[in-house]
Amino acid sequence: MAADAGRRRGRLTAAVPRVSGIARRLLVFAGALWTSPNTAAGLLLGLLGLPFGAHAHWRRDDLALVFHGWPWGPGGALTLGNVILHTGADLDGNCRTYAHRAGWCEEAAVRLADHERAHVYQYMVFGPLFLPVYLAFGGVSVRNRFERAADRYALTGRGWWPWPAPPGRPKR
Repeated sequence: MAADAGRRRGRLTAAVPRVSGIARRLLVFAGALWTSPNTAAGLLLGLLGLPFGAHAHWRRDDLALVFHGWPWGPGGALTLGNVILHTGADLDGNCRTYAHRAGWCEEAAVRLADHERAHVYQYMVFGPLFLPVYLAFGGVSVRNRFERAADRYALTGRGWWPWPAPPGRPKR
């Protein structure tokens, strides 16, 4: 399935479909720079986990440095800029969507990496505004439009943007 292949590669093609390779790289660089305060916070937390068994590696497809075996939290992952703090050993494992866990609907399990990649994209657009806006929309909750968009992206490979496209515009 084409959507699965695109998702696995972690491409921003659904986000910027008609942009050349050089322009896409510039957008990724600008987004990484814009969210660098969040990334710095993620790096600090990730580094604090190293003495307790966490280990890090770069996931090019996800545009993120992932700290696996992060020792704190209830399980799962937390994204801060271009850093993903993961309590498990493999980000490619499956998880349930927020809507499924809340009993809103029955949905297939999704790859955690795809869900977290959507948050990386969201951070790269919102930069230092991401956390206040995310928290204003409900924090870690099924009602949070950022979480619903990340689940949608993980399910379909499209739709990481937290608001619907204006009429006449293609959906992201």
